[in-house]
Amino acid sequence: MRIAVTGSIATDHLMTFEGRFAEQLIADQLEQVSLSFLVEELEVRRGGVAPNICFGLGRLGLRPVLVGAAGADFEEYRSWLERHGVDTSGVHISEVRHTARFVCTTDRDQNQIASFYAGAMADARNIELGPLAARDGGLDLVLIGANDPQAMLRHSDECRDRGLAFAADPSQQLARMEGPEVRRLIEGAAYLFTNEYEKALAEQKTAWSDEEILALVGTRVTTLGAKGVRIERKGEPPLHVPAAVVSEKADPTGVGDAFRAGFLAGVSWGLPPERAAQVGNATAVHSLEVSGPQEYQLTRRTLLERLAASYGDDSAAEVEPFI
Repeated sequence: MRIAVTGSIATDHLMTFEGRFAEQLIADQLEQVSLSFLVEELEVRRGGVAPNICFGLGRLGLRPVLVGAAGADFEEYRSWLERHGVDTSGVHISEVRHTARFVCTTDRDQNQIASFYAGAMADARNIELGPLAARDGGLDLVLIGANDPQAMLRHSDECRDRGLAFAADPSQQLARMEGPEVRRLIEGAAYLFTNEYEKALAEQKTAWSDEEILALVGTRVTTLGAKGVRIERKGEPPLHVPAAVVSEKADPTGVGDAFRAGFLAGVSWGLPPERAAQVGNATAVHSLEVSGPQEYQLTRRTLLERLAASYGDDSAAEVEPFI
């Protein structure tokens, strides 16, 4: 199964300030703030929803196609992704903008001062999926992840026009999109991914009920955090799949992306939805237990062990032939 993943491509620059921001701010001088914080730590992490999902798919033995826009500074990131099984030929390189960047400083009280530079992400609205779909046997599924909103709408329109199966995964961009745009994005999707809050927000913005949305998409997948995931299909009883066993919680960043990678891998292997969700949950906790969305080590042994511990030996045995 050939899967293309569209979405943001970014790098995160995360710094730690050992003091407190509150001690540096003077209440009656906030209109003239000019401060510089000496930070103790700097972590540069690879990020963006599309590369995070592609990384997980690559670790599970697939060869996903990354589709998005980046700057000329993308080459090192490209090398990393290619080395981990990702086809980066669908990445558009901007001639004038840098790759999107998140820069954040966190103080000892976990307060944050951050900036997000969209940069080359805005160029994603110019990407056409047709050339990718026309080569190498076509595309079996396009995941439309959080990105430049105009790019997301263009990709969903093109998928409908070309008869390409797609998964809508609006994530944090739901907050920026108006009701007609959300309706345009999700209508006809084979899969709709949201968390619980986003599920309610999608219903509010579209003015569609849960039942109306379910009638317009093939499968609705709602992640529930520590409670697992709920899967709904029209005319079928809903499925609830509990979360996988967690050894330790280190960093929630990218956990949802890892779930999507595992779930879509299960779909590509022809597994039933419940089993695909189990693979998704087991992949997600690999990410949760380390710091950074692409720092986890997922092997055949660790995945099967986590499936067996979480869902029983039958689950591991059904997945084993595919990895």
